[in-house]
Amino acid sequence: MVLKAVILVGGYGTRLRPLTFSKPKPLVEFLNHSIVKHQIDALVAAGVQHIILCVSYHAQQLEDELGVYAEKLGITIDFSLEDVPMGTAGPLVLAKDLLDMEDPDPFFMLNADVTCEYPFQELLDFHTNHGHEGTIFVTKVEDPSKYGVVVAEENGEIQRFVEKPKVFVGDKINAGMYIFNKNIVNRIPNKPTSIERVIFPAMAAEKELYRMILPGFWMDIGQPPDYLIGQCLKLESMRQHGSDALSKRGDVEGNCVIADDVSIGGQCMIGPDVVIGPGVVIGNCVRLERCTIMAGARIGNGCYVSNAIVGWKSNLGPWCRLQDLVVLGEDVTIKPERFIRSTRVCPHKGVKADQFESNHVII
Repeated sequence: MVLKAVILVGGYGTRLRPLTFSKPKPLVEFLNHSIVKHQIDALVAAGVQHIILCVSYHAQQLEDELGVYAEKLGITIDFSLEDVPMGTAGPLVLAKDLLDMEDPDPFFMLNADVTCEYPFQELLDFHTNHGHEGTIFVTKVEDPSKYGVVVAEENGEIQRFVEKPKVFVGDKINAGMYIFNKNIVNRIPNKPTSIERVIFPAMAAEKELYRMILPGFWMDIGQPPDYLIGQCLKLESMRQHGSDALSKRGDVEGNCVIADDVSIGGQCMIGPDVVIGPGVVIGNCVRLERCTIMAGARIGNGCYVSNAIVGWKSNLGPWCRLQDLVVLGEDVTIKPERFIRSTRVCPHKGVKADQFESNHVII
């Protein structure tokens, strides 16, 4: 069995700006490891040897970095280029030759901005056992009225999809990870097509689509609020599994991941739910909680950072305060003693004045 996987990485990443002005979204770090590399690692652990990335935006940057990563893992990563956006199903038609339609083995397919525990082996086993054309992971949500709900039989056979139901019909939604037999490609026209709105309902009508309930946590991390929620969920999952990657430093509380070469000054309080990237320098008397500090950033003495993402090589002057969902792009400078809340700052900008408004953008 030569298992293959398709990862959709063709979007522009607009929801995760300003970070995606510097890197394509799949290469943005999540717990100090590119988002897409988390998925690649999990697919390889399940036996996948050939991964196809459907790309458009920043295609060369993706090829350069992930080509090297493929060599390191001893797998094949190919790139299928979209000249025009093809939706969530059309990319499979473009990648048809790479999928090798003569090969009878199924293939995985997933969106590039989903985090979970990635139980792909369990998905493969479930799919093989029921013997039909496709299986999708679903996850339970508290308020299904905001989503498209998947309604299925007890054995997993999907009956229908209900968009934003006003009357309760179920609490399971599409988690953006699938496994299919290759004949699904024959259903898809060579034009922009939605797999969720067009292909899945047709498969369900023919009783060829099943669902498996995803164990553990799940989050779409494609925008800053959900990125930070996903970070907290991932860190807690790591704690539950006894991960050695969690920091054991004495000046850290709760679940935190800190790169080996980080410099932290005296009398700091770090955590919970903090991720600090390589080469970061943190001054004295700094308080960090529920935030990401990306590689090469510098945090001055006395700073307070909560519910924020600080981009690569950004510099916070002494006694700055960041809170209420601040996102700094690459190489942003915050002048000393500034108060910044609910603000996104584009790369290479300086912030000289306090920012009290909600949802402020500095370009």
